[in-house]
Amino acid sequence: MKIKYASIAIVTLLISACGGGSSSSPKQNIIQPPGNNAPDAPVWKEGEFLDASVFKNYCEAPRSGSAFSDKDGTSMHEKMWIRSWSNETYLWYDEIADVDPKSYEVLAYFDTQKTTDTTPSGKAKDQFHFTYDTEEWEQRSQSGVVFGYGIEWAIISPKPPRKTVVVYTEPNTFASAQNITRGSELLAIDGIDFINTNSQSEVNAINAALFPKELNQSHTFKFRAVDGEEFTVTLSSASIETSPVLTTKVIETPTGNVGYMQFNSFIAPAEEQLYDSFGEFKQNNVTDLVLDLRYNSGGLLYMASQLGYMIAGDNTNGTDFYRFKYNDKIAGQTIGYVTETLGFADGFQAGLALPTLNLNRVFILTTDDTCSASEAVMNGLLGSDIEVIQIGGTTCGKPYGFTGADNCGTTYFTIQFTGVNHINFGEYADGFSAINSSNPAADPNALVEGCEVSDDYSKPLGDVSERLLSTALSYRNNGSCPVQPMASPARYQRATYSNDLMIKDDRISTLLRNNMIRGM
Repeated sequence: MKIKYASIAIVTLLISACGGGSSSSPKQNIIQPPGNNAPDAPVWKEGEFLDASVFKNYCEAPRSGSAFSDKDGTSMHEKMWIRSWSNETYLWYDEIADVDPKSYEVLAYFDTQKTTDTTPSGKAKDQFHFTYDTEEWEQRSQSGVVFGYGIEWAIISPKPPRKTVVVYTEPNTFASAQNITRGSELLAIDGIDFINTNSQSEVNAINAALFPKELNQSHTFKFRAVDGEEFTVTLSSASIETSPVLTTKVIETPTGNVGYMQFNSFIAPAEEQLYDSFGEFKQNNVTDLVLDLRYNSGGLLYMASQLGYMIAGDNTNGTDFYRFKYNDKIAGQTIGYVTETLGFADGFQAGLALPTLNLNRVFILTTDDTCSASEAVMNGLLGSDIEVIQIGGTTCGKPYGFTGADNCGTTYFTIQFTGVNHINFGEYADGFSAINSSNPAADPNALVEGCEVSDDYSKPLGDVSERLLSTALSYRNNGSCPVQPMASPARYQRATYSNDLMIKDDRISTLLRNNMIRGM
């Protein structure tokens, strides 16, 4: 189907991902002291919920300025807004324990407003419940700026003995100029033993250095290259322009041309890059596609629909790409396959017919970093009877999405929707796995044709001898998987160490990339 629209109705997260949107007047985020006009604090009554609008914008410390609607209120007003808003919009609102907010701080109370259930594998059903300071969120998310070194890291083991390697570097960055190649293992930062340290202060310093939130932060990194040579470089954080479509090539085979695309993020600039790349594939008479989503952790859902159409084209006729499922208080909606450009990024025209390969199958390379909108591509195509052949590891399992909501200077994120494909399947909270997976937690309902293969950091991405791509090309020829050693049970064990000692990236730019953003 073709999506017709007059304007894109942009929710908070879409503005963030597109780098667009601005306030009609600059915000002055001045906090007023509590006034004398604050109404009496509301009283909680178990099981009784007023409309969230009754409490919205009544703040213990209201912001001033024409850009804000804040009014004198109390912390109880803020907590009662959280309670009613969660009851109205949270996907599993009937699994929230209705506890009296009186004894909680505001953010601590928000943490209670989620399910405590688990998935069949035992992981938390809701892992995506968080807040940001609104001013910081809007500054970082609307600018579209990513601070970093131009390195994408793979955190293979976040606890001692830690292991983190470089999976790729962005072109035209200092990191790429320093010949920091794929597979280089991180040994130390600023003299701190990255692999073994158990010091909380050192782990905090490592996280701050690995994932900078400001410009011009310099740190010294020690690496071991794939060939065993150790080397040290000093890197300074900069504003990085990411390349969502990092690598494309056409592989000539006796049975036809195979397109290969490494696609890393469903963000606004990707629309034009996808448009150009599929146009080139079409010109080169590509008859099969290997879509490398192993490091693509999500983004714009409508762009995922566009990608599905560019792969399968007319083979999707008469089917839906994604059916939104909210709680039983909100009507569901449907996304068809988008057949034209939507103009996500400034300077790229909306309304152009998308190029399509009209394929009835696609090979998708995956790891546990394949999440959210990437999984929606897999699920959408499967529901439209397109053959999806999964090569790699179990995906992360993020069938959920949300829209942020600001109240009193804090932006709240709570799971509000999930989705199903045309045949009403969407239960993959434990990820998609290849049918020969050795993962004991693999969901038998989310097994996909293909081969379980571990990632290969020893070869460049796009190299036909790299393990995942090589397996895809081999499977295309003979329909069989290579013999793999059994995965270690530890590979699938849940971590039992303190979250405080984990290596983790909590930057807003990463949040934008790593979640499913509705977008229209």
